[in-house]
Amino acid sequence: MTRGLQGKRVAITGGARGIGRSTAEALLRAGAQVVIGDIDTALVEKTAAELTARSGSTVLGLPLDVTDRGSFEQFLDLAAIELGGLDVLVNNAGIMPTGRFLDETDAVTDRQIDINVRGVIIGSKLAAARFTEQGHGHIVNLGSVVGVEGAPGIAVYSATKHAVIGLGSVLRQELAGSGVTVSTIAPGFVRTELIAGIKPNALIQRVGMVGPEDVAQAITAVIGSGRPGLRFVPRTAGAIIAVLRLMPEAARHRVSGIFGLQSVVLESDETARAAYRNRTESSPAPAPVTDDESRRQMS
Repeated sequence: MTRGLQGKRVAITGGARGIGRSTAEALLRAGAQVVIGDIDTALVEKTAAELTARSGSTVLGLPLDVTDRGSFEQFLDLAAIELGGLDVLVNNAGIMPTGRFLDETDAVTDRQIDINVRGVIIGSKLAAARFTEQGHGHIVNLGSVVGVEGAPGIAVYSATKHAVIGLGSVLRQELAGSGVTVSTIAPGFVRTELIAGIKPNALIQRVGMVGPEDVAQAITAVIGSGRPGLRFVPRTAGAIIAVLRLMPEAARHRVSGIFGLQSVVLESDETARAAYRNRTESSPAPAPVTDDESRRQMS
């Protein structure tokens, strides 16, 4: 059991799969209470049932469209009712379409901005208001290494994660003294469906790839410690980024090319990514939770 996590009440977005699910599992093992939300209503309920059976603790799975303020507010309301309050929000939901910038449709660009940026802003704003009023709380946002040093083939995704990292840096300052902690986790390539069809070379695999459980461990650690600020996963990626940032931009790009970062995404197998792209770029809105359903879920 991780010190500082026993009894913590945590809401996680994008909790049906990948990093979100792994984070829920890690937090439950550490003694926290968890509610997960996801756009995929059927899967989030299934995941919640599986987590409940595995952990012995009740996990509620709720429909959530992070781009819709009303949906997000309802999610946090129901999470607080279920858990008897709320201490932490993990803004995990995000998508990563791949391809050349000039080939990306405006609709795909807008969807990334809506989910990856607007969703994090809405969640952070709603959670910060609650946490400031109660005098304590922790917001954990998911950025990315490419939010610091972008990669060709994911231009807009890199931009959205740059925005998340910038938001976290400012909120840490603006909310200082309010009792609200703001942390940003910046993973490298994570072995989930998000990188389907992407084949990093041996060097990137060694220094820049992690499993969702590694990211979950980092999230659990910052919540348990109450540590604010930016954390890279793996830490070696952060060290490399720190060195790169000391170089002029042209030199950084040359080094990135040597590492293989200039081509790794551009050379992805889009056939292998088809299922992921179909799901993330055209997901239906979640079914609304009615008053009757809310009462049933709380019973």
